[in-house]
Amino acid sequence: MSSAIPTVDDLRAAIRNVPDFPKPGIQFKDITPVLGDPRLFSAAIDLLTANWSAGSVDAVAGVDARGFIFAAAAALKLNAAFVPIRKQGKLPWKTLEESYELEYGSSTLAIHADAVKPGDRVLLVDDLLATGGTALAAARLIQRLEATVVEAAFLIELEFLKGREKLTGLPLHSVVTY
Repeated sequence: MSSAIPTVDDLRAAIRNVPDFPKPGIQFKDITPVLGDPRLFSAAIDLLTANWSAGSVDAVAGVDARGFIFAAAAALKLNAAFVPIRKQGKLPWKTLEESYELEYGSSTLAIHADAVKPGDRVLLVDDLLATGGTALAAARLIQRLEATVVEAAFLIELEFLKGREKLTGLPLHSVVTY
């Protein structure tokens, strides 16, 4: 890679395909090469937050677990609070929960009941948009707290899984698409 600012193509080239993980037939998108290169990681955060400036959102919510990495960095860049949305049973205080279907099962997400305030503008960030169930559950949690999801931003979107269709009415931004 040259000294030029990394591009979407540079990010795509760094994301590693891992066949048959976590189970046969799944092509896992490994983001650790992006995280291992400070220039790529910085470019990923810049591209994820391209539609926003410091102070334009009140909070950045990240989905457990890889979404935390990108959302926390985005929150710092945007001078906003970081809100963790975790798997059920992982948050220590009063929570709201939302169940959803995965590609291979079901799960439940939780958010602290005081994570955002009514009227807050929240950027929802995750590493991957697949079938859309996780993102929809996370957005619903934020909305149940009477905050507004101003955009859902993803480093990777697997377009063939049509997750975008579950998120109608929600502004979406994906950096790398497959």
